[in-house]
Amino acid sequence: MSGKINLFLTVLLVGCALSLVNAQYQARHLFIELERTQSQARQLDIEWAQLQLDQSTLGKHARIEEIARRELNMTPLTAARTQYLTPEGSK
Repeated sequence: MSGKINLFLTVLLVGCALSLVNAQYQARHLFIELERTQSQARQLDIEWAQLQLDQSTLGKHARIEEIARRELNMTPLTAARTQYLTPEGSK
């Protein structure tokens, strides 16, 4: 009887030990995945900040005006070049 209890407790102990090893393995695996994901999130934050900086630079009025002059041969509007249209019959 005592031998059966010892055998049962040994099997139970081995099962608990294997379960512990498996849980530690999964915890390490999940921790590595968490670190990888956090690193990727930091990289995406850096990229997002760079894109916001690029967007603010590209949208500045002076840059748009410079491109309009250089590439589209546009000139600034002056009062002398402005024509005002009024509907016929209204004075």
